[in-house]
Amino acid sequence: MSSTTNTSTHHTSTIGAIGAPSRRNTELALLVFAVAIPVFAYANVGLAINNEVPSGLLSYGLGLGLLAGVAHLVVRKFAPYADPLLLPLATLLNGLGLVVIWRLDQSKLLQAQRAYFEAAPRQLLYTALGIALFVVVLIFLKDHRVLQRYTYVSMFCALVLLILPLVPGLGADIYGAKIWIKIPGLGSLQPGEFAKIVLAVFFAGYLMVKRDALALASRRFMGLYLPRGRDLGPILVVWALSILILIFETDLGTSLLFFGMFVIMLYVATERTSWIVFGLLMSAAGAVGVASFETHVKMRVQAWLDPYREYQLSRQGLAGHSDQLQQALWAFGSGGTLGSGLGQGHSDLIRFAANSDFILATFGEELGLAGIMAILLIYGLIVERGVRTALAARDPFGKLLAIGLSGAFALQVFVVAGGVMGLIPLTGMTMPFLAYGGSSVLANWALIGILIRISDTARRPAPAPVTNPDAEMTQVVRP
Repeated sequence: MSSTTNTSTHHTSTIGAIGAPSRRNTELALLVFAVAIPVFAYANVGLAINNEVPSGLLSYGLGLGLLAGVAHLVVRKFAPYADPLLLPLATLLNGLGLVVIWRLDQSKLLQAQRAYFEAAPRQLLYTALGIALFVVVLIFLKDHRVLQRYTYVSMFCALVLLILPLVPGLGADIYGAKIWIKIPGLGSLQPGEFAKIVLAVFFAGYLMVKRDALALASRRFMGLYLPRGRDLGPILVVWALSILILIFETDLGTSLLFFGMFVIMLYVATERTSWIVFGLLMSAAGAVGVASFETHVKMRVQAWLDPYREYQLSRQGLAGHSDQLQQALWAFGSGGTLGSGLGQGHSDLIRFAANSDFILATFGEELGLAGIMAILLIYGLIVERGVRTALAARDPFGKLLAIGLSGAFALQVFVVAGGVMGLIPLTGMTMPFLAYGGSSVLANWALIGILIRISDTARRPAPAPVTNPDAEMTQVVRP
């Protein structure tokens, strides 16, 4: 019996990396639209107010495009696998905010105010500084897990940032809230905007270590699993801190933001619904308790409950009363479904807060319900991409940090939009990217930078196996 034997040799080949594509070209295409839309809006405002195209249209378009282009090149170089939507969405919001701030600068009513200054050039400078901080985060933060080493250092830094506005001579009391510090030559700074990022790092590092203990349930009460007494310590400490902020800084927004962010991260870490219930009950109890004796908070609650009465009292010249909330509600009402058109509203009647706390009222009046829904949808997409990043993250610290930053961003949008629309009492916080304010722009661009870094790590393909030079010879025998 004989057989024919054919022998062939094969070397093992390298397995290609399997993962998400880079999507940088998608990001670039979206950035073109994110720059073009504010440029057209700027031209629209100029035509509506002065019947001519604004003289600064070209410089504005080139400036915004250059800043967006630099940010894109840095992401392409240092975070090639990052989420392609985060940067265009943030750029679009920032660009639209610049347009509406410039539109309010043209108001004769605002120009007649004693403390008037052109806010748009400053906001453009803050935007440039914010994108510079975004670039610094991506270049120097090569791995978000490095932040885990500074868990307790970040706690100390957050406490310092929160205490600074209470330091005599450094803190500034602006319209009843003590959440700013004075910086000679630069104006005021809001440390709480940066504290939310630092606190998210601390909460993520702490909960990653303690989540098993916090998830343990020792007893059941009214259908809820209650944690052990000694494990209630962290939430009690953060609750007390938020109450102290509310008492000493008389700022409801910052208090809700910090405590809400911690409860969200606690729920994600432990998967216990009871923490959400405890958080809501403690937050409500603290807010009601402080509002019953703290004058500034009490007045904001009264203005929320009856804004028209507050409007009448302010018209009578009584100190401590404001007509801003009622003016904002009228602005939303007059906007209707499609709005009055950019540059054709009267939201400048809100006066000094029109370009900061109440800028959403301008969008509501001039773009209508459709425009407000589009703005809120953009915010929702940023939060959704942040949550998607948390789901894709391979390490628990990255998951908690991404969900914490996304939750803080979502809570800030809810707190500000809810206050302006009359859903909750007013706060001293500003709408991310839209409103005038250097602290907010810088902090939120840093927040987007950290989310992009986490998403790049999560989406980056696993390295391919190294080719073995001593691959075995494979013999195939055919009869």
